[in-house]
Amino acid sequence: MKSVFLSMILALGALVAAPAAAAVSPVTVPGATTVTVEEAAALFDAGVVFVDVRKPSDYEAGRIPGAVHLDSTSAFTEAALEAVVGKEEKVVIYCNGESCLRSSEASALAVGWGFTQVFYLRDGYPAWDAAGLPVE
Repeated sequence: MKSVFLSMILALGALVAAPAAAAVSPVTVPGATTVTVEEAAALFDAGVVFVDVRKPSDYEAGRIPGAVHLDSTSAFTEAALEAVVGKEEKVVIYCNGESCLRSSEASALAVGWGFTQVFYLRDGYPAWDAAGLPVE
């Protein structure tokens, strides 16, 4: 009986001591098109609107040139997005890469609101910057 109790205590201790798994954004978002940095760069060159859904301090620290900031926790609404881009127009949504869920959540919301050409840049700003693409 003592060994069972001791095993339970040790297992509980390991569970408490184990770090929480980091969030990982989905590879795809139903109704949106996942794009690579290279594909996003082509959309950028074509003049497509980019929406940055990161927190304000991240946006201020650096962003894709001309990106519209709509913080997903406070400013990303259907009306705010529609003020930037029409529901039938292309829009690229990004955040801080695969450990950031903001762009996947925002992309899903946009699709749900009826935006038909949502491009989800899963790798986000870090990959854009690492690729040597323009930043401001």
